[in-house]
Amino acid sequence: MLALAPARRFFHRAPKTLKVTPSQVVTDAAPVYPAVLDELVPSAWHHVERHANNPIEADHSQLQHRLKPMRGLRTDRTAQAVIAGHALIQHLRRGHYELGI
Repeated sequence: MLALAPARRFFHRAPKTLKVTPSQVVTDAAPVYPAVLDELVPSAWHHVERHANNPIEADHSQLQHRLKPMRGLRTDRTAQAVIAGHALIQHLRRGHYELGI
């Protein structure tokens, strides 16, 4: 039961970090989770139904949809700055300047 320790550590730290006690925990059907959840979060309902995390994944797509227009270089000036910075880093890595020594 090597996987028991990491699962126990995760379910011990997560509620302390988030400062909440979960009423429902959605995981895959790994055999280690029921024992650890009964030990550390006995009041939580362990949900292992297939595709139970789809609402979470669907929310992720909304986030990606919102962030997509913000990606990329909007003006020639920002592109020029990024390209110059990239060239400087490449020259430093290749030893063309003595700044990196």
